[in-house]
Amino acid sequence: MYVRSFRISKPLARIIVCAAATALLPHLTKAAGTHNPTSKFFVADVEGDAEIDTGEKVDDLNKQSVYNASGTVIETKTNAVNAMVFSNGTGIFFDQDTRVEMKRFEQEPFVPNRTDMDTEPSVSQTQAYLPRGTVGLCTSKLVAGSSMTYRTPIASVNIHGGKVVIQNENGVTKISMLEGDSTVNAGNVDMGGHTLHGGEQAIVTAGVGGGPPQVKIQDIPPADKDQLGGKVTMACTAKKTVYFEVRTRSANNGQTSDQGVTGLAFGTGAQNQGGSSSTSNSTSSTESGAVTAFDADSQNAPSTGNTNSTNTQQQVIVAVPVVPSTLPVQFDPSPAVVSSASGSP
Repeated sequence: MYVRSFRISKPLARIIVCAAATALLPHLTKAAGTHNPTSKFFVADVEGDAEIDTGEKVDDLNKQSVYNASGTVIETKTNAVNAMVFSNGTGIFFDQDTRVEMKRFEQEPFVPNRTDMDTEPSVSQTQAYLPRGTVGLCTSKLVAGSSMTYRTPIASVNIHGGKVVIQNENGVTKISMLEGDSTVNAGNVDMGGHTLHGGEQAIVTAGVGGGPPQVKIQDIPPADKDQLGGKVTMACTAKKTVYFEVRTRSANNGQTSDQGVTGLAFGTGAQNQGGSSSTSNSTSSTESGAVTAFDADSQNAPSTGNTNSTNTQQQVIVAVPVVPSTLPVQFDPSPAVVSSASGSP
């Protein structure tokens, strides 16, 4: 039997090697344990009854708690409001009788040692659904590659950054852009969309006779500016209460230790005194299904390095409280001042 031999040229060999490396890259990345930390949100304030559905159970929404963001459903009841901060730096105010479904919220790893707290820490992708109610959003400066889309049954708004109030009531969607810009789309056939600038409002109504929804662009009515501004102010105030960093958790034969940025484990009763960091509750979970800022998603956070080793590392997002850089000085009066004030010699 005659077998014909052939020789591969060097350029062709390089092409083959590059193609093989490209095909193996996703598998090598997975083996190396590359993983984006689970995105979270911090509950800054709750007034009245509010619930969160984590997909596993429904719990009361607890103030100063941290929850995994993607896939959760937040709902406020009548005469109830709340405000929270997502780990991309977006503050959100929930008005009464509001339901928001976080269809997707993902982030790339944070930039280490960042100094600009007004810019989001990494590229993020947000997709939320508002079947009813009102939300006010105060965003950070979105970095290139980020997207933030909120949908209602008849419209969607792609927020490019700034301050916006989205209302969906009685089959009508109103998007009020107080600052910044956004793109509003009506239904599924409005491919071009309508650009909304600061000070403008889009009103989307259902189409007549089963036709496509209609969009009307107008200036925000002066009578509504104060009310809408108040909702955004609540979101911006919540945004200033906390910021987020990424922390690496190492596990060695069942023992865990934290490395990197020190933050506060927000849970029931957890507080940061005098600006010092607390880690005593870093591995405990709060009640009602919430997780502390240090809790890793054990199901979604694979180990890094050699998968056969007992040493593993996980990245978790840490909520760090914002405290004054200079605390007020407490003065203790001298005995002479006290005696003079009391009339004693």
